[in-house]
Amino acid sequence: MTETPSTRTPAPQAAAPEARHALLRVRAEVAKAVVGQDAAVTGLLVALLCRGHILLEGVPGVAKTLLVRSLSQALDVQTKRVQFTPDLMPGDLTGSLVFDARTSDFTFRQGPVFTNILLADEINRTPPKTQSALLEAMEERQVSVDGQPHALPSPFMVAATQNPVEYEGTYPLPEAQL
Repeated sequence: MTETPSTRTPAPQAAAPEARHALLRVRAEVAKAVVGQDAAVTGLLVALLCRGHILLEGVPGVAKTLLVRSLSQALDVQTKRVQFTPDLMPGDLTGSLVFDARTSDFTFRQGPVFTNILLADEINRTPPKTQSALLEAMEERQVSVDGQPHALPSPFMVAATQNPVEYEGTYPLPEAQL
Protein backbone atom coordinates (compact mmCIF):
# COMPACT_ATOMS: atom_id res chain seq x y z
CA MET A 1 0.00 0.00 0.00
CA THR A 2 1.38 3.41 -0.89
CA GLU A 3 0.75 6.66 0.92
CA THR A 4 -0.61 9.68 -0.84
CA PRO A 5 0.44 13.16 0.31
CA SER A 6 -3.02 13.76 1.80
CA THR A 7 -2.87 10.67 4.07
CA ARG A 8 0.70 11.09 5.24
CA THR A 9 1.20 12.48 8.74
CA PRO A 10 3.41 15.55 8.96
CA ALA A 11 7.02 14.91 9.79
CA PRO A 12 8.16 15.98 13.28
CA GLN A 13 10.57 18.42 11.65
CA ALA A 14 7.65 20.25 10.03
CA ALA A 15 5.91 20.76 13.38
CA ALA A 16 9.09 21.91 15.16
CA PRO A 17 9.12 25.50 13.79
CA GLU A 18 5.45 25.95 14.73
CA ALA A 19 6.05 24.65 18.25
CA ARG A 20 9.10 26.84 18.67
CA HIS A 21 7.17 29.89 17.47
CA ALA A 22 4.32 29.12 19.91
CA LEU A 23 6.75 28.78 22.82
CA LEU A 24 8.43 32.07 21.91
CA ARG A 25 5.00 33.77 21.88
CA VAL A 26 4.27 32.38 25.35
CA ARG A 27 7.65 33.56 26.66
CA ALA A 28 7.08 37.03 25.19
CA GLU A 29 3.63 37.22 26.75
CA VAL A 30 4.93 36.23 30.20
CA ALA A 31 7.81 38.72 29.84
CA LYS A 32 5.23 41.53 29.61
CA ALA A 33 4.27 40.87 33.23
CA VAL A 34 7.49 39.45 34.71
CA VAL A 35 10.78 41.09 33.76
CA GLY A 36 14.16 39.37 33.96
CA GLN A 37 12.94 35.88 34.80
CA ASP A 38 13.78 34.14 31.50
CA ALA A 39 15.40 31.13 33.20
CA ALA A 40 12.38 30.62 35.46
CA VAL A 41 9.98 30.89 32.50
CA THR A 42 12.05 28.35 30.59
CA GLY A 43 12.02 26.01 33.59
CA LEU A 44 8.24 26.27 33.90
CA LEU A 45 7.73 25.57 30.20
CA VAL A 46 10.11 22.60 30.21
CA ALA A 47 8.37 21.14 33.27
CA LEU A 48 4.96 21.54 31.65
CA LEU A 49 6.05 20.01 28.34
CA CYS A 50 7.74 17.08 30.11
CA ARG A 51 4.71 16.46 32.35
CA GLY A 52 6.84 17.38 35.34
CA HIS A 53 6.57 19.77 38.25
CA ILE A 54 8.72 22.62 39.51
CA LEU A 55 9.91 24.03 42.83
CA LEU A 56 10.48 27.79 42.77
CA GLU A 57 12.70 28.96 45.59
CA GLY A 58 12.98 32.60 46.51
CA VAL A 59 12.35 35.09 49.25
CA PRO A 60 8.90 36.72 49.36
CA GLY A 61 8.36 39.45 46.81
CA VAL A 62 10.33 38.14 43.82
CA ALA A 63 7.20 37.53 41.67
CA LYS A 64 6.94 33.74 41.94
CA THR A 65 3.13 33.87 42.09
CA LEU A 66 2.94 36.46 39.32
CA LEU A 67 5.18 34.27 37.16
CA VAL A 68 2.93 31.22 37.47
CA ARG A 69 -0.26 33.21 36.96
CA SER A 70 1.20 34.98 33.91
CA LEU A 71 2.19 31.65 32.40
CA SER A 72 -1.27 30.17 32.89
CA GLN A 73 -2.86 33.27 31.32
CA ALA A 74 -0.49 33.10 28.36
CA LEU A 75 -1.35 29.44 27.85
CA ASP A 76 -5.06 30.02 28.55
CA VAL A 77 -5.19 27.24 31.15
CA GLN A 78 -6.77 27.21 34.58
CA THR A 79 -4.65 27.90 37.64
CA LYS A 80 -5.42 27.81 41.34
CA ARG A 81 -3.32 28.93 44.28
CA VAL A 82 -3.24 27.19 47.65
CA GLN A 83 -1.44 28.71 50.61
CA PHE A 84 0.11 25.76 52.40
CA THR A 85 -0.18 26.11 56.18
CA PRO A 86 0.35 23.77 59.15
CA ASP A 87 -3.41 23.20 59.47
CA LEU A 88 -4.04 22.35 55.79
CA MET A 89 -5.60 18.89 55.58
CA PRO A 90 -5.41 16.51 52.59
CA GLY A 91 -9.14 16.96 51.91
CA ASP A 92 -8.66 20.73 51.71
CA LEU A 93 -6.46 20.05 48.70
CA THR A 94 -8.02 17.02 47.04
CA GLY A 95 -11.69 17.60 47.79
CA SER A 96 -14.10 15.58 49.86
CA LEU A 97 -17.41 13.81 49.97
CA VAL A 98 -20.30 16.11 50.84
CA PHE A 99 -23.72 14.96 51.95
CA ASP A 100 -26.49 16.06 49.58
CA ALA A 101 -29.76 16.27 51.54
CA ARG A 102 -31.86 16.28 48.35
CA THR A 103 -30.57 12.90 47.18
CA SER A 104 -29.61 11.56 50.63
CA ASP A 105 -26.27 10.59 49.17
CA PHE A 106 -22.68 11.71 49.27
CA THR A 107 -21.23 13.47 46.23
CA PHE A 108 -17.63 14.31 45.51
CA ARG A 109 -16.72 18.00 45.61
CA GLN A 110 -13.43 18.68 43.85
CA GLY A 111 -10.68 20.51 45.68
CA PRO A 112 -8.27 23.07 44.25
CA VAL A 113 -5.91 20.38 42.94
CA PHE A 114 -8.35 19.93 40.04
CA THR A 115 -6.73 22.54 37.82
CA ASN A 116 -4.10 22.69 35.09
CA ILE A 117 -1.44 24.54 37.06
CA LEU A 118 -1.55 24.33 40.84
CA LEU A 119 0.45 27.00 42.63
CA ALA A 120 1.42 25.34 45.91
CA ASP A 121 2.59 28.38 47.85
CA GLU A 122 5.09 27.63 50.63
CA ILE A 123 4.72 23.89 50.19
CA ASN A 124 7.11 23.13 53.06
CA ARG A 125 4.72 24.72 55.61
CA THR A 126 2.22 21.86 55.50
CA PRO A 127 2.45 18.53 57.34
CA PRO A 128 3.64 15.32 55.66
CA LYS A 129 0.12 13.88 55.40
CA THR A 130 -0.99 16.74 53.15
CA GLN A 131 2.29 16.62 51.22
CA SER A 132 1.59 12.91 50.63
CA ALA A 133 -1.81 13.71 49.09
CA LEU A 134 -0.13 16.19 46.78
CA LEU A 135 2.55 13.63 45.93
CA GLU A 136 -0.13 11.20 44.70
CA ALA A 137 -1.49 13.93 42.44
CA MET A 138 2.00 14.71 41.14
CA GLU A 139 3.04 11.12 40.47
CA GLU A 140 -0.21 9.49 39.41
CA ARG A 141 -2.15 12.50 38.08
CA GLN A 142 -5.09 11.48 40.21
CA VAL A 143 -6.28 11.75 43.78
CA SER A 144 -7.98 9.13 45.89
CA VAL A 145 -10.89 10.15 48.09
CA ASP A 146 -12.61 7.49 50.17
CA GLY A 147 -10.84 4.83 48.12
CA GLN A 148 -12.08 6.16 44.78
CA PRO A 149 -9.59 7.54 42.24
CA HIS A 150 -10.40 10.84 40.55
CA ALA A 151 -8.37 11.81 37.46
CA LEU A 152 -6.84 15.26 37.26
CA PRO A 153 -7.14 17.43 34.14
CA SER A 154 -4.51 17.43 31.44
CA PRO A 155 -2.16 19.19 31.39
CA PHE A 156 -1.47 19.14 35.12
CA MET A 157 1.55 20.67 36.80
CA VAL A 158 2.41 21.68 40.33
CA ALA A 159 4.44 24.86 40.63
CA ALA A 160 5.45 24.88 44.27
CA THR A 161 7.17 27.73 46.07
CA GLN A 162 9.48 27.60 49.04
CA ASN A 163 11.18 30.35 51.01
CA PRO A 164 14.86 29.32 51.23
CA VAL A 165 15.59 31.60 54.19
CA GLU A 166 12.86 31.06 56.75
CA TYR A 167 12.67 27.47 58.02
CA GLU A 168 10.89 27.91 61.36
CA GLY A 169 7.57 26.08 61.31
CA THR A 170 8.38 24.10 58.17
CA TYR A 171 8.42 20.41 57.31
CA PRO A 172 11.11 18.83 55.16
CA LEU A 173 9.92 17.85 51.68
CA PRO A 174 10.15 14.15 50.78
CA GLU A 175 12.91 13.33 48.30
CA ALA A 176 10.30 12.20 45.74
CA GLN A 177 8.68 15.64 45.86
CA LEU A 178 11.98 17.44 45.53
